[in-house]
Formats: sequence, C-alpha cells, structure tokens
Amino acid sequence: MFCYQCQQTARGTGCTVKGVCGKDEDIQSLQDTLIFALKGIGAYAHHARLLGKRDETVDAFVHEALFKTLTNVDFDLEDFLGLVLRAGAINLKAMEILDAGNTETYGDPVPTKVATGTVKGPGILVTGHDFIDLEAILTQTEGKGVNVYTHGEMLPANAYPKLRKHKHLIGNYGGAWQKQRKEFVTFGGPVVATSNCVLIPPDAYRDRLFTTNITRVAGVKHIPHGPNGPDFTPVIEMAKKIGDLPQSPGRPLMTGFHHKVVLSMAGKVLDAIKDGKIRHIFLVGGCDGATPGRDYYTRFVEMVPKDCIVLTLACGKYRFNDIEMGDIDGIPRLMDMGQCNNAYSAIQVAVGLAKALGKDVNELPLSLVLSWFEQKAVAIVCTLLYLNIKNMRIGPTAPAFWTPNVLKTIQERYGLKLIDDPARDLKEMLG
Repeated sequence: MFCYQCQQTARGTGCTVKGVCGKDEDIQSLQDTLIFALKGIGAYAHHARLLGKRDETVDAFVHEALFKTLTNVDFDLEDFLGLVLRAGAINLKAMEILDAGNTETYGDPVPTKVATGTVKGPGILVTGHDFIDLEAILTQTEGKGVNVYTHGEMLPANAYPKLRKHKHLIGNYGGAWQKQRKEFVTFGGPVVATSNCVLIPPDAYRDRLFTTNITRVAGVKHIPHGPNGPDFTPVIEMAKKIGDLPQSPGRPLMTGFHHKVVLSMAGKVLDAIKDGKIRHIFLVGGCDGATPGRDYYTRFVEMVPKDCIVLTLACGKYRFNDIEMGDIDGIPRLMDMGQCNNAYSAIQVAVGLAKALGKDVNELPLSLVLSWFEQKAVAIVCTLLYLNIKNMRIGPTAPAFWTPNVLKTIQERYGLKLIDDPARDLKEMLG
C-alpha cells in the first residue's frame, strides 16, 4: 500500500511513518477509494468534454479532492467518508452531462435488435467507449465498401439514431473486454481502440490494432485527434487490403433501453407490479473480468423467476445478454440500458418508479447485483452509496482497498453485501 501523504510505500498495512503524517489504514483505505473514484469521474468527464459538455462543479471537486489527499493534517474518518460520498454525487453529475452529450449529439436511443458476427466484405472493429470516434470512422468509410462493427461497451451505439442511420454499421462482434485477445484474432480485420479497456496485444493482431484519443499501447499504431479530428485513412486502407471477412452470423442482441424508453413504459410497469404480474426488478450488470466466480451473474439471471424483470448495463451484461427471456404483457424481461455510464439511466428509472408509487427507492421491489473491476465501477458504487441505496450486492470479491473496518462501516450503514450463492441470494432478495 502506498501512502499519498508520506509518498512512501508501507511495509505492511497503513503508513510507514504513522504519527508523523497522522495517517492510519482506514484513512488510507478511503483515500484510495477517493482516488479510484476520481479516475472514474475523470473518464466520464473526458468523454463528455469531447462532446462539448463540461460542468464547473465537477472540475472544482476534482481539484478539492486531490488537494485533500495532499494536505498534511490529521484526517477525520467521518469527514473523509463524507468526501467519498460527495465523489459519488459528482460522478452522478458527470454521468448526467455525458448522457446529455450523447443524446443531444446522436439522438435518444431506441430499443434495437443488433446483428452479431460478420458479413462478407472488408470490416473494421471499434472497441472502447467514445461514440465520437465511431462516428468519425462511420463518416470516413461512407460509400467505400468497408463495414463497421462495434465491440464491448460500443454495443449500445447501435441504438442511437444518428449512428445507426449508417447502413454499413453492421452490428456487434464479440463480447466483454477481457475476451479481446481471442476475439480480435478471429475477427481478422483492423481494430480501433477508443478508450483504455484494451489489453497488450499478442503478435497475432498487433499490426492490426490501432489506438486513438487518449489510448496508447506500446508498439501499436496511433491515430491522433488533430484540429480536424482523427484521420482513420490508415485503418480504412488496411481493411481494404485485408479484404473480405467471412460470412459468420451470430445470435442477435437487444440494446437501447435508455431511461426515457423505460420510463415511457412506466404506466405498464406500475400496473404490472400492482397486479402482481411483475414481482421484482433486478439490476444485474457492471464491469466484467476474467477472475473466477463471475459465472455467478449468468447463473443468477438464469434463476430469476419468470415474473421478474432484469435491467442490465456495461460489459457485465455479456455474461447473460444472449439469454432469451421473453416478456411480461409486452414488457421485455431483459433490458440493456447501455454503457457503464448509463448507470445514470438506471438511477433515473428507480427514482421515477419510486416517485410514481409514492415510495422511497429502497421500498421498491428492486435489487442491485453488481460486478465490479475498475475505476468507473468504483465511482458508480460511490454514487449509489451517496444516494443511500441499501442492500446492494457486489462481487465477485470485496474491494481490496477497503480495510475490514471500512467494509464493516459501509455494510452496517448501507446493508451492502458480497455475492454468495446465487440461489440463496435470489431467495433472500425476493424475501
């Protein structure tokens, strides 16, 4: 563990010179939480800024929070926990302005059945998060006989009207980020990484991988953002040179259940809840990874009773988003709300349903079951704690940077639990 106050590495837990800087392991734990959350906030704010959206309160908090990690004072545990919760509030604002940037630029998403696999013809695969890079690739490939495919967190792009109007946006190829070393090999064409969910490539596709925007990988060709935007000519020329990809269709996936879409069905949902047709709503999603235990989320969704609905988002959905779950009176039982930042949409749905029912969010027949891995997931958990969301489950393991005391404090105040056995967890949530 590294002490940001002393600028030294601890030999065990806590600070190597405890008593000089006044740090202890619980403060260090919350400080690590804050710094990880700031990285997540920075990612969302950067995506929003590319779309012309920024908020002074977000910028001001980043300055304050970073300053707080450097000031040589005896930190107060409650004060620092409050700062972590404020990070959650600021992350909510960052997700809000990013949602506004995406919808104002590309239109409101609509439920869309997305083709998967490949079709005959040259193709480019786009992975990451930034729609602005995908739009540039679509514009620059228009009329050139080159198809474009989304990967990972780019899947929801297929639901935005201004992006899906491009007929050569064929659909989605592959799943979550951790599978890319296999999927990028089998894709066969050039791949463009637009954000940092990218792995160091093996030789099998290193020469076909391009980065852009802030993303850089050693030994990989980079497409800079110049005054006139990125120029993807080298990618397009490579796609043409490689030639046709094989005809290899897959099972279609649904996406595009933005909060405006779901809330437009609120009347039907509320009636179905009141009539006992919908017993419970589960939000199952988050950041995926390769660690053991993540099959929990697949098994959990497979066990969800037929009178329940599953909302999902982020790349964690790839654990189960190919399961056919049907509908309840025309309401889809599985609804993909979008990227990780569309946790904002999930929050809007929860708040909207609670308001319509005259209840607190924690009184809704709603349970959150989240997978987590990286910094944006940390920021989202901070947001949910700020909103006083109770009884969340996270996994597959406890955050390594939370000390036992910090974890105990959060569990006591918010009822947060770690995932366990899916059948047992499901039974408890249905209560």
